[in-house]
Amino acid sequence: MKLSIEDFKHNHSFGTSLRTEGERRTRGVILLTIVMMVAEIAAGLVYGSMALLADGWHMGTHAAALSVAAFAYLYARRHAEDPRYTFGTGKVGALGGFASAVSLAVVALLVFNESVQRLATPIAIRFNEAIAVAALGLVVNLVSAYLLRDDHDHHGHGGHGEHHHDHNLRAAYLHVLADALTSVLAIGALVTGKFLGWMWMDPVMGIVGSVVIAKWSVGLLKDTSKVLLDAEVSPERLLALRTLIESPGNSRVTDLHVWRVGPRHLAAIVAVATESSSSPQDYKKLLSEQRDLVHVTVEVNKV
Repeated sequence: MKLSIEDFKHNHSFGTSLRTEGERRTRGVILLTIVMMVAEIAAGLVYGSMALLADGWHMGTHAAALSVAAFAYLYARRHAEDPRYTFGTGKVGALGGFASAVSLAVVALLVFNESVQRLATPIAIRFNEAIAVAALGLVVNLVSAYLLRDDHDHHGHGGHGEHHHDHNLRAAYLHVLADALTSVLAIGALVTGKFLGWMWMDPVMGIVGSVVIAKWSVGLLKDTSKVLLDAEVSPERLLALRTLIESPGNSRVTDLHVWRVGPRHLAAIVAVATESSSSPQDYKKLLSEQRDLVHVTVEVNKV
């Protein structure tokens, strides 16, 4: 069968043109989170709880992260076929996650500073009301995590255990987990303050919460920056691909670039020096079982 020019054209959407279930659920969680954020911040100010205020502000960053995630999904979908994006809009999600991580770091700093000030200058706390609101916040966090759980996956492709994340949704998911933890810390601080009289526990838990927020932020910054700088693919995966390409025994990989172009898709450029009569198609066939390699360019140099 004779092939036409159309048969050799590439599609560069890499799944970003589709509306996902995760995107739909994200919108519902945004509304739920904003309502709870307002309630916790207001209660923290009225009842004088720094831990509760910290949890409310952190829930605000969660709402912002989810909003960034929703916008990133929309933008990536609308521009999936835009020729200005050389390899599609797959990195938009990682960019959204990176922005979310930066905002998380800023909030961690603000909460830490406010908690230290409250340690030096304690204020009265209305424990019963504050505990009730913190408990409700924890319930909201757990519901949000449940709604997003199925889309936070890290399964391997191609048999080499390479973890593929939707960093856009993962950023929101990590915010939910951090929110749940800070809610627990707030409840613990308020309960000990009420029954044991440990008023210092509230700002101390605020400090602990800020450290947890900062830790999540650093981890997310590292993961998303690797995608944005094309440094995510592990050395082990690169070695496995190189070994596979050189497996015929008379070929040598002289150049290999592999980078992410979508949540579950990789692109690769390979240069091979060989004494055989192998064509680029032969090497592409070797790589065909690597299901996540969706855009492969091979250059063959005869020696």
